[in-house]
Amino acid sequence: MKWCHIAVAGHALLGVADASGSIELLRLVRSENSHTLQPFSHFALEKQCLALSLDWSTGKAGRFPHCFPVSRASDQPLKIVGSDSSGQLHLLQAHQAGPGMQAVGTWQAHHLEAWVAAFDYWQTEVVYSGGDDGLLKGWDTRTPGTSVFTSRRHSTGVCSIQSSPHRENILATGSYDEHVLLWDTRSMKEPLADMPVQGGVWRLKWHPFHSHLLLAACMHGGFTIFSCQKAIEENQEVCPVTLSYTLPSSLVYGVDWSWLYFRRLPQTHPSFCLGSSPGSDPGAKTADPVSTLKVAAQSPAPCFERLADADGEGGTKHQSGGKLQSPLQPFAEEKSGGRLHASGVEICDCDQYLEAATSDASLLATCSFYDHVLHLWKWENS
Repeated sequence: MKWCHIAVAGHALLGVADASGSIELLRLVRSENSHTLQPFSHFALEKQCLALSLDWSTGKAGRFPHCFPVSRASDQPLKIVGSDSSGQLHLLQAHQAGPGMQAVGTWQAHHLEAWVAAFDYWQTEVVYSGGDDGLLKGWDTRTPGTSVFTSRRHSTGVCSIQSSPHRENILATGSYDEHVLLWDTRSMKEPLADMPVQGGVWRLKWHPFHSHLLLAACMHGGFTIFSCQKAIEENQEVCPVTLSYTLPSSLVYGVDWSWLYFRRLPQTHPSFCLGSSPGSDPGAKTADPVSTLKVAAQSPAPCFERLADADGEGGTKHQSGGKLQSPLQPFAEEKSGGRLHASGVEICDCDQYLEAATSDASLLATCSFYDHVLHLWKWENS
């Protein structure tokens, strides 16, 4: 699932690629007391296969700290690229008013599953794909079916790709070979940097504000944050590990950064429910008071772990093995069906607080297999 980073007719759009072999767009509609997702457009793949990924051509909007800032002109179609389990790519477009999503082109990209397809956010006629055949490919959608390049630098399936929304020509890819590669798309023969991790790299996400930070979901290796500044700006073949954390007995498949800026408020300020309107829950249990932001969660089986104290003690380590000086704090953990609440926190509109981009505090979420847990983390990078 991916949100479109601009509004369409005043609404946010969510794209969904699902196991029934379809790509669907849902529109977020606000009513008096709630929000609902309503069907907007639907496209069914021709073959009996699974839709595995999708991406929007609007990703470069992510380099601006705004929350759905612009409405798209009604005569401009949205472009979407999807991939499926038969190895095909699908280029789609959807008009604000019209018959729904339409196929612009479909072509065979890989011999096995096409795990991921992604736009170049700076040249949206270019898309990239990664397959279980171990190939990373580039495509010009004006002539679909003929690859611009094919890289065999990864040794096994390529399952994550993201173009940087901040820096032109910068691309990150990840694979089951347990390596993250950083590329300059003007020269795809060799990567700028090769970062080994302890697990298959299932997701990659650039930080919405800090252009050099890259978050990776590394399955049994937990999650890792890389600092790519030296590789990007100084052409050094190194991306130091800023933080790495392994979740015991679980596989981290999903990661994401929060696009909202959180700042501390006096204790007298009313509570806010994350992703909802102001409110409180007198029955909710409070997390450990050591946390910078006190968070409560209500679920059938609430569980909180203090994974790092304020002085950085805990399970997080630098690649060299030393303890992190920047604390990784458990913001909340949700196993099923509950709501997350934050006390003493203001959720700020990003475009009113552009200075937030220089903040050293970030929120990130991870979801994991086996234990079926969604974690929300507050990370202070000192």
